[in-house]
Amino acid sequence: MNTPENDKKGHLTQHSLDEIRKENFEKEKAAKNDIVKDWLPRYTGMALDQFGQYILLVNFSGYVRAFAEQHQVQVFGNDRPMQAATAEGITIINFGIGSPNAGLVIDLLEVVHPRAVLFLGKCGGLKTGKNKNGDFILPIAAIRGEGTSNDFLPEEVPALPAFALQKAVSTTIRDYEFDYWTGVVYTTNKRVWEHREDFKQKLRDLRCIAIDMETATIFVAAFKNHMPAGALLLVSDMPMTREGIKTEASDTVVTANYAQKHLSIGIDSLKQLMNKGLTVKHLKFEI
Repeated sequence: MNTPENDKKGHLTQHSLDEIRKENFEKEKAAKNDIVKDWLPRYTGMALDQFGQYILLVNFSGYVRAFAEQHQVQVFGNDRPMQAATAEGITIINFGIGSPNAGLVIDLLEVVHPRAVLFLGKCGGLKTGKNKNGDFILPIAAIRGEGTSNDFLPEEVPALPAFALQKAVSTTIRDYEFDYWTGVVYTTNKRVWEHREDFKQKLRDLRCIAIDMETATIFVAAFKNHMPAGALLLVSDMPMTREGIKTEASDTVVTANYAQKHLSIGIDSLKQLMNKGLTVKHLKFEI
């Protein structure tokens, strides 16, 4: 039978456990920061004090070069795995392609405590007859089909963006007088799947609007690391049909016609947050 004394004792015991858990978390975080404070400059060639608190993540060095040319700043890391540049409080990083790289860059960014992380990626449109190359997709969630995110949080945790960040992106797109699609993105670790009818049927059954290789990883890893993250995807191919599969020629056309718009929306979305002093943390992170 519980008594006030037992309740009090139980409360104190739980309090002690919470304190131990918090202490262990802080020790683990400090140990991790000792590693990543060296690794982030090593991967990018850019010193920690040159990183802004608003981050654009991209898969292609051309985005970084365009950003640097637009702002007349230096590109770091041309001889490193990742290229980066900073202007007006915004840092853009080309982290490469795939979910392992996406998880890595989020881990590395913990050392600079970004206020917002926005992923500008390309994706395959899955709604043949509705989507088309050059469309923008603003994900409301991502399905964790890539495996990497399981190293951050259990598979029961949904891959969700920070709502206020996606809202800022939505506002910017409308300011540009563009349209966009929204829905759930499937993130996979399979690069060549277009020949597999069983996988295509799975995507149809899940009713996903697009497929990529990074979005779910970024959402989950960012949540694990207490970072507000969002994404704006550019449809670069329509892989559910043979004629819609990406080729070098078709991707060149998409990049030439839409990449600058994609980048500009990303930059202006972050500037909107900066200028209005808005916070994008939609949840209170608990240890």
